[in-house]
Amino acid sequence: MPTKYDAILIGGGHNALVTACYLARARWKVLVLERRYLVGGACVTEENIFPGFKVSTAAYVNSLFSPEIISDLRLKDYGFAVLERNPSSFTPFADGRYLLMGADETLNHEQISKFSKKDAEAYPKYNRMLERVADLIEPTLVETPPDPWSTRPSDLWRLGKLAWKFRKLGREVGANAIDILTGAARTILDRWFESEELKATLATDAVIGAMAAPSMPGTAYVLFHHVMGETNGKRGVWGYVRGGMGGLTQALAKAARSLGVTIRCEAEVSRIMTKDGAIRGVALANGDEFLAPVIASNADACITFTKLMNTKELPSEFVAAIDRINYDSASLKINVALSELPNFRACPGLEAGLHHRGTIHICPDLDTIERAFDDAKYGQPSKTPILECTIPSVVDSTIAPPGKHLMSMFIQYAPYELRKPGKPAGTRKKTGPWTSEFRRLHPEEVNKDEGWDSLREPFADRCFDLLNEYAPNFKNAVIDRQVLTPLDLERTFNLTVVNIFQGAMSLHQLFFNRPVPGFADYRTPIRGLYLCGSAAHPGGGVMGAAGRNAAREILRKR
Repeated sequence: MPTKYDAILIGGGHNALVTACYLARARWKVLVLERRYLVGGACVTEENIFPGFKVSTAAYVNSLFSPEIISDLRLKDYGFAVLERNPSSFTPFADGRYLLMGADETLNHEQISKFSKKDAEAYPKYNRMLERVADLIEPTLVETPPDPWSTRPSDLWRLGKLAWKFRKLGREVGANAIDILTGAARTILDRWFESEELKATLATDAVIGAMAAPSMPGTAYVLFHHVMGETNGKRGVWGYVRGGMGGLTQALAKAARSLGVTIRCEAEVSRIMTKDGAIRGVALANGDEFLAPVIASNADACITFTKLMNTKELPSEFVAAIDRINYDSASLKINVALSELPNFRACPGLEAGLHHRGTIHICPDLDTIERAFDDAKYGQPSKTPILECTIPSVVDSTIAPPGKHLMSMFIQYAPYELRKPGKPAGTRKKTGPWTSEFRRLHPEEVNKDEGWDSLREPFADRCFDLLNEYAPNFKNAVIDRQVLTPLDLERTFNLTVVNIFQGAMSLHQLFFNRPVPGFADYRTPIRGLYLCGSAAHPGGGVMGAAGRNAAREILRKR
């Protein structure tokens, strides 16, 4: 007989673990099923990549994870700790200058003044503007979005409260809020600043994980996403999780087990079982079955509704909406073991310096980002990639052997779908977004390697050559590297088209439109089936908010 539970979580990512903990606190019998050999989803630390190193394979920095969840689940008691990065940003330039930035306003003013005194005066005002907008947006992250097309009193009441908060911002800040939610990062940065060095440093945060250039609408919100959150009570400060990003998810797993949650790894769910429009349970790839009246899926909407279910069980209009979700992405990750720190021409020295602590931006100006995107737009990896590098071992000595260091390189742009140079767009079977409908109708196109297996090392070499121009000892310091192409990331972490947000973070796919209109309350057309991951509101990033919100709705329903 199949084992019965009160709730089953599909996937063991950070959101699923959060949901499991809150349900278990309500004395539910909970099961978490994880496809890989360890829990954490894309928020993991792996020790089998480079001997002696603890590698944050995918996600690599933290700020957005909810302080309330940390407190509620006593995660610090289970070893969770965040180490602040200060300064948080270092951008070297080919002419030998550099821009160092962080939480220290005096440092920021001094550094930005090297490029523009006007920008140095404007930067604090820019940050205050963002904080005012954050006062409106941040509370919505931990709330269930209202349905604007509903006549339920609760939805109307929440819409009214949101409108009132927006009105209280005033015209100027309200207009800025609309700009941030809908506009292009480049437009906003050009309005506030004149120096390309500062704008390029800020703009890289607007495109990370997105198949978009800073001049495209929607990138301003991704930019804003990176100034929210806090570390150890300090707003807008990002940090490294001690022991790698898996320090968070392992703490969540320990908290879950202490609450009685059962966690099974190497347990791939192959099918969500339903009966008469309601959840019955799940079946694993090995044939095992588990029953529960509630299933919460941490997988994205494409996988949940088109891979794990027969779409005939779902309303046709819902399936059509799921098919329209845009998953376009162009990210590639390289993890590097180093024998010594990079010795930057702009800031010489092999000893750990302030410039080694935060994110290292290799990007001279906005036009470089635009040209890099142009390559990806036509199906080619960027000729001059945009590099975001971090060296967490400078701050956290537990993740690398003494005297050695660990670098994470997040690269833009590496398009999921490659096209041979000169190949006309019309010859492709697919010319639009990688929708689940296309993936279902053309599995041979999805599964077929379009060249990344052969391009993996040459593209990584291109990135290394670029970084070596700024730090000439870098390539000689490399002990080993792990190159994760878009296809590698998709295969490893089960991310549709390797979209790290489980769906693009543009306005038409946010708030009450996430994952699709009418279903932003974590429920689905199947009774007892919920979404609890980044596919649901508030979207991507290591926040935990989607998991907590989903648990609240599940418990409210019961």
